[in-house]
Amino acid sequence: AVADAIKEDSKEAVERLNEKKYKTIMITGDNEKTANAIAKQVGIDKVIANVLPEDKAKKVEELQKYGMVAFVGDGINDAPALKQSNVGIAMGSGTDIAIESGDLVLARSSLLGVVQAINLSKATFKKIKQNLFWAFAYNIIAIPLAVAGVLHPVVAEIAMALSSITVVTNANLLRRAKI
Repeated sequence: AVADAIKEDSKEAVERLNEKKYKTIMITGDNEKTANAIAKQVGIDKVIANVLPEDKAKKVEELQKYGMVAFVGDGINDAPALKQSNVGIAMGSGTDIAIESGDLVLARSSLLGVVQAINLSKATFKKIKQNLFWAFAYNIIAIPLAVAGVLHPVVAEIAMALSSITVVTNANLLRRAKI
């Protein structure tokens, strides 16, 4: 069977996704035998083969009934599926239309970038929740105390400034996150 060469890091990327309990599915126009051989080499859970280019988006729509779908693609045929998915991830070495259709473009065209993007988005969301907590904590405590006259308004203003400093400092700690 003739097949595209598998990139060196594809197996590692799929293994990492599987470790994190993400379901990996290959949607391809290749015949079933070729698709299953490639999927087996890299550890992909499920294969949907013999899919016409215009049907890829329909397959993504069907999968969305079961949860959020991130679609990774690089070709003209992938553009509708990239648009249909909840998160379209285009490879930087792909066609212009695929890159335009993606929500996220991987500059290095490595599937490990998908894992890194997921890790970065989770770390970012965690920081957002932490920052909201600190911003509200300072303001929920300081403002009512200042209004009640228990706390001098200048101290409440300092607390608000400290809140901003805390939020910015905490956000900058994201640079240390291991993605």
